[in-house]
Amino acid sequence: MSAEKVTTTEQTAIGIAHSKLILIGEHAVVHGQPAIAIPFPLVGVETVIEHVPGSVKIDSTFYHGPLELAPIALNGIVNCIKGTLDYLELPCQDLMIRIKSSIPPGKGLGSSASVAISVVRSLFNYSEVNYSDEELLRLANIAETFAHGSPSGIDTLTITSGSPVWYEKEHPIDFINLSDDFHFVVADSGRIGDTRLAVESVAGLLKSAPRRIQRKLDRIGELTHHAKHALERRGKHILGQMLNEAQKELESLGVSDAGLNKLIQFARKEGALGAKLTGGGNGGCIIALAQNEVHSRQLAEKLRNFGANAVWPFVLKKMNKGEE
Repeated sequence: MSAEKVTTTEQTAIGIAHSKLILIGEHAVVHGQPAIAIPFPLVGVETVIEHVPGSVKIDSTFYHGPLELAPIALNGIVNCIKGTLDYLELPCQDLMIRIKSSIPPGKGLGSSASVAISVVRSLFNYSEVNYSDEELLRLANIAETFAHGSPSGIDTLTITSGSPVWYEKEHPIDFINLSDDFHFVVADSGRIGDTRLAVESVAGLLKSAPRRIQRKLDRIGELTHHAKHALERRGKHILGQMLNEAQKELESLGVSDAGLNKLIQFARKEGALGAKLTGGGNGGCIIALAQNEVHSRQLAEKLRNFGANAVWPFVLKKMNKGEE
């Protein structure tokens, strides 16, 4: 797997994971519609496990200390660590778990899932046990359940993949073969979004106005199908239109906010073929489809000057035959 790196010594092991972005299908994916997620290699997580006598300790940006005294915000990763140690039949002791992440949390970039994947990989590498994709995803999803309540599973899946992922609940996973290179710009609004809250909010709307909200979720599903076709058929302009249409539906579901809308409108004004929020919304990031590589660099610079908190231009590359 492209995101996997294995380093093991007698006392140390490393596990890494890249990030992810949802291109289209947010929120609708939780309710049975498809979504497309893409690997985002510009930010990621590295977890280093060291043998240190005593209780299990975490060393991270947010917390340094014993596993048992970790704050509630880290409940997901604490349970993921315990679950993985239990699965590997390792005692919950004598470990220092150092987590270094370049992924800003609460931005729809799969921060919690990347940390979980990285931690699970490092623990397997430490115990020198091979793992299957199924084991990796199942253990990492312990953390995701704590983070998001009822996660779709798309975050962990994409973080373990090198290709765009077509995800639909209770359907076989599919990977999208790109017909061309697609240039994107991701811009951070600077505000943290709460995915769990956003997911619960849409679920509440669906309960109170089932027909109206289901139509919107179905429409996002339909747009996602068109977007897949555009990715496979060099349909850059069609893809842009689908992103713009999906944003309209997300706004009507109440998961976009004024700050995101401002960035999205600016990106479109500056020539983006399409732009929308990515992830849970109400904070977090936007993703814009650039015309080409030069335009992606120009657009990134303009978004930075416009006030985006952080900006990442990147390319989703067409894979040659035989590449994984």
